[in-house]
Amino acid sequence: MNKRLMPYYLMTVPAVILFFVFLTLPALQGVYYSFTNWNGFGDNFDFIGFKNYANLFKDSNVGNAYWFTFKFAVVVTILINIFSLLIAMGLNAKIKARNFFRGIYFLPNILSVLIVGYIFNYLFSNVFTIWGQNLGIEWLSTNILGSEQHAWIGIVVVAVWQGIAYNTILYLAGLQTIPHTLYEASNLDGANRWQEFWRITFPLIAPFFTINMVLAMKNSLMVFDQIVALTNGGPGRATQSISHLIYTGGFEGGEFAYQSANSVIYFILIATISIVQIRFLQRREGEM
Repeated sequence: MNKRLMPYYLMTVPAVILFFVFLTLPALQGVYYSFTNWNGFGDNFDFIGFKNYANLFKDSNVGNAYWFTFKFAVVVTILINIFSLLIAMGLNAKIKARNFFRGIYFLPNILSVLIVGYIFNYLFSNVFTIWGQNLGIEWLSTNILGSEQHAWIGIVVVAVWQGIAYNTILYLAGLQTIPHTLYEASNLDGANRWQEFWRITFPLIAPFFTINMVLAMKNSLMVFDQIVALTNGGPGRATQSISHLIYTGGFEGGEFAYQSANSVIYFILIATISIVQIRFLQRREGEM
């Protein structure tokens, strides 16, 4: 080994140790407990093989949580990328106080998810309902978070509002890499704005689109804080995500081993979806 590189390798040792102790080791312990019937406390448990995994496919609560999570993730991922791209294109234009507006749009990203969730909980419960009553708007007069059919829409609104910030910054970075001479040449050729977008803008920011799609989908699949702050999985179990089910069942419901198995499957699904997304979108990049 090159002696000159030794100090750099040694500098990574503390980070590797911390990563292993606080991330890798707990994950391995979770996999180990998923093959047992441990309830989360005490030392008495037995190995039961794949029984927990088999029972997951028979559990209606697990099925409902997966359906809600995937529905939520797809809608949020699409909306975040549409709005963030539109905002980024607007901020990339030659407008006054452009840097000020960039800071304003990035502000939601630095706020705590729980704090934002509790603020919107108050807005949905008190402010918006009063506005609806005063304006005579029936659908706005009731708290949307109390409806089994529509509570998930309120969570989508909060997740999209806060998720747009980070994606907008990434799209801005991508838009700034496009030479203006390309747009000048397209104007000389008579191309309209729509043609410029599909033939110049979108192909050149395709790598940023890939990153944003993967990150937005991954974050949406792992939704937890918004659920806790807005509905806590209710009404009933209408808005219970997979993460929320794993937490409540594992730490409050005495299903530690059972939800450990659920978390293993959950991890495999998220990793698989992310890999498929990356490969598909990167293939699309090459075709553009």
